[in-house]
Amino acid sequence: MKQVATPNVEQPSPIYRASVLRRLKRDKWLYILLLPGLLYFLIFKYVPMWGVLLAFKNFQPYTGFWNSEWVGVEHFRLFFSNPEFFMLLRNTLLLSLYNLVFFFPAPIVLAILLNEVRLAIFKRSVQTLIYVPHFISMVIVASMTYVFLTSSGGPVNELLYAYTGRKIEFLASPDWFRPIIILQTIWKECGWGTIIFLAALSAVDVEQYEAAIMDGANRWKQIWHITLPSILSTIIILLILRMGNVLENGFEQIYLMLNPLNREVAEVFDTYVYMMGITQGAFSYSTAVGLFKSIIGVILVLGSNYLAKRFGQSGLY
Repeated sequence: MKQVATPNVEQPSPIYRASVLRRLKRDKWLYILLLPGLLYFLIFKYVPMWGVLLAFKNFQPYTGFWNSEWVGVEHFRLFFSNPEFFMLLRNTLLLSLYNLVFFFPAPIVLAILLNEVRLAIFKRSVQTLIYVPHFISMVIVASMTYVFLTSSGGPVNELLYAYTGRKIEFLASPDWFRPIIILQTIWKECGWGTIIFLAALSAVDVEQYEAAIMDGANRWKQIWHITLPSILSTIIILLILRMGNVLENGFEQIYLMLNPLNREVAEVFDTYVYMMGITQGAFSYSTAVGLFKSIIGVILVLGSNYLAKRFGQSGLY
């Protein structure tokens, strides 16, 4: 009887296994410190990924997750053929574009300005003041916005009426919705965003500035030729990460500022998922919308990372 040759599968050598065990034993405390982070991602990021199957099922609570009817890409077809799809896409992309143009550079500029301050006590005081808004709830921010901008007694409209004789419906006007959202984001998060850039600026070699001064470079040229190139890799990495959130504008902020008068420009994917999934019970349909957002985010992260490496930057990985 002819014998069938078994494939030659290379097994790890005893020396290799011993070296791995030796490294694990040597660095055991580092792996113990790593364990909570791994458990977090495993429990809250990877295990819930089974839920994306809802996007391909017609989920009914009384039949359960596994026994619900499999409908394939039917929910995606309904979503893309929905007349509101292009409105949601337009609103989401425009808000993301405004955030990239106006909000993303703001922490960089502010960090550079703070880095140029030489009086330590003034610098620390300003840093403390600009960090505070990050810890204020978005509900409070929306309430403050309403108090300042309301047409019935708001200080902004009272000043406008005193000088121009008219008032502006900031909260009900579709034209003012996006500027208000961007200003809220800048006021709340700009100071907090400077932390990473200030840390990157602290690693810049002081001797480079001294050499530039000897060569006659003024402050602006020092910033342009030394400061910005030194933190460029940090800027690129944060930009790549932000590209993954292009279709996410922050549910809480948009939901709090949304009303029937500005819905045409305010409704985005985040609020639409909440409305369809929670208020109307279309769990499978809303999961399909969320999965669409996630897929686009992954594509944008991979694409922007590829472009960054093509242009000579380190990229995210």
